[in-house]
Amino acid sequence: MQMLVTSASGPNGNGYGSLLRFGDDGQFLGPFSDDPRIADPRGLSADPSAALVYLNSGDDRVLALDHQAVVVRDSGQIPGLDPGGGLFGPDGRYYLGLRSRRTVAAMPAALDGEPESLLPDGVVPYPRGFGFGREGQLFLASGAQPSGAGDNTVLVFDRPGSPGGALVTDPELSPLDLTIAPNGNILVSSEWPFGAADAVTTVREYDPATGQLLRVLMPDRSTGFRRPRGLRFGPGGRLYCTGQDHVVAFDFATGSFAGAVVQFTRLHGQALVFIPEPT
Repeated sequence: MQMLVTSASGPNGNGYGSLLRFGDDGQFLGPFSDDPRIADPRGLSADPSAALVYLNSGDDRVLALDHQAVVVRDSGQIPGLDPGGGLFGPDGRYYLGLRSRRTVAAMPAALDGEPESLLPDGVVPYPRGFGFGREGQLFLASGAQPSGAGDNTVLVFDRPGSPGGALVTDPELSPLDLTIAPNGNILVSSEWPFGAADAVTTVREYDPATGQLLRVLMPDRSTGFRRPRGLRFGPGGRLYCTGQDHVVAFDFATGSFAGAVVQFTRLHGQALVFIPEPT
């Protein structure tokens, strides 16, 4: 398998502003695509068929690329889109966090329609990842803005568009991304206190019904892993997390730290996805 990682640029981190490709041994293989429509890339997700990779570009558009790095779908520029994370929902649509509008929207997989907001604008101070539960709930991480202001919780909506409420009360949580584990639990990457020089980097696991903290996964401090962002399950049931200069992995079954699988200066990773090796 190959790993694709979005590397932020500009205010999101002094990275490469590109979609980067790494081998299964962590070796840097170069940019996956040099298409100029990829600018300060953010969210990244495989489609349900795993044939396409959807990418949220900082120039207010969504792209879909095949495994040969060819852009096969393009939403076109949507003024004010400012997309953050992205994933496919149970209805087959592509969902994305809207950072400036501070909400979540959905687009058809063909990327041929306008984004449809699922929640009111400003529903959270700053969206920091979201996922769908087994019963259709929408879990939305509400984290700190770049200024540091925020409420640091996870909200739950029984269904998109329904009134939501805070689910998680954890004084050591400052969320930066959220995903749903195969066991249905909520996983959140966290840097607490947000932006502090001595911040503690963790991945925190919560019960989706009660919000109870179940487990804390922590990288070895000697790794120097900071600014954790995108979470993704990969080969062998491992949980991967990308951030500043690294992609790290955990054995999810045991919760043990499996090490840094990528070490790359100025990575400033935002999201990652796995695709097959080229044939």
